[in-house]
Amino acid sequence: MQEHVAVVGAGAVGCYFGGMLAQAGIPVTLIGRAYHVDPITRDGLFLERSDFQANIKVQAATHVEAVGDATIVLLCVKTVDTETAASAIAPYLGINTLLVSFQNGVDNVDRIRRATDINAIPAVVYVAAAMTGPGRVRHGGRGDIVIGHVPRLENVFKAAGIPCRVSNNVVGELWTKLVMNCAYNAISALTRSPYLPLNENPLTRNVLKDVITEVVAVASASGVSLASAEELTESTLKIGEAMATATSSTEQDIGRGRPTEIDSLNGYVARRGKMLGIPTPVNSTLHALVKMLELRSSQAR
Repeated sequence: MQEHVAVVGAGAVGCYFGGMLAQAGIPVTLIGRAYHVDPITRDGLFLERSDFQANIKVQAATHVEAVGDATIVLLCVKTVDTETAASAIAPYLGINTLLVSFQNGVDNVDRIRRATDINAIPAVVYVAAAMTGPGRVRHGGRGDIVIGHVPRLENVFKAAGIPCRVSNNVVGELWTKLVMNCAYNAISALTRSPYLPLNENPLTRNVLKDVITEVVAVASASGVSLASAEELTESTLKIGEAMATATSSTEQDIGRGRPTEIDSLNGYVARRGKMLGIPTPVNSTLHALVKMLELRSSQAR
């Protein structure tokens, strides 16, 4: 069966993976704002990587009904829009259509199920990408996916040359990514800094370590099996080295005066910690500071 992929939320992550799939000849429809859809419809999606730059022919639309022809839907909207977007597309999904959450955070699949009764598939996505203009996406690093054993997804990503690892502990993988997001996103936004300087400065590096220790404690109290805080700190610092010049999505959102996902990152850890009686002073502080910065940024627009 020829899969047809729809990407709901044609931002940086959605456009990058949608572009990679389309480049491999897989039918793709990008669904997003007219600001990006119009130039993509006219000229194609401009995808910039270190190994190639190309305009890729791909279908694009601004209306959610466009998911109707899809056999796989990648939900790439911000976490603040999870329920709204899932409810909007639900009436148009086929009975055998796979809905895959390509989002940050650890509770999107549960929220989708509560809003729509759809059993979405969680995916852990590691990529540094940014929209550099209307219909233009630039790859900054990585670009790999972790999923459970779902052969249809494995096959389509493999066909597009997208690294895809299968895990028997996707919940743990989601929390592992949450560790890394909590470590970098807020601090990158507050300091307007790419990742590598955060590693190299001993003060911010210590904050990263404290954040990770808190997230691991909350995960453990939630019954989630993770590596140790020390191991996760080491792997997080390595990611910062591998994505040295990247800034966080939270930093990019603040720069554009848009709502961030901080409530689903450090904010989620703070709320979950409070519920479980686990102190999270560093995550709580970073959450509060980013929320203030988010407010000021939106008011300045």
